[in-house]
Amino acid sequence: MPRVITQACIGVKDAACTQVCPVDCIHPRPDEADYANVDHLFINPDDCIDCGACEPVCPVSAIYPLEDVPEDLKSFIEKNANYYKK
Repeated sequence: MPRVITQACIGVKDAACTQVCPVDCIHPRPDEADYANVDHLFINPDDCIDCGACEPVCPVSAIYPLEDVPEDLKSFIEKNANYYKK
């Protein structure tokens, strides 16, 4: 999983990241049914190409490269991966 969306996205779900992702790996987008049912967005670990396009557009700095996720936010690594196991 090259990038991870973390706690700062909770309740914000700005979705600017979904618009710049060249491989459409960030979900749910605002036009998807699941958008209203989740508290933040998720990056598909199998599809992310680690381009970093999502990071600078996130208004709350919620996106980190996997190796840079702060210790207190490491639980979001598993949360992102688990979203795509449904």
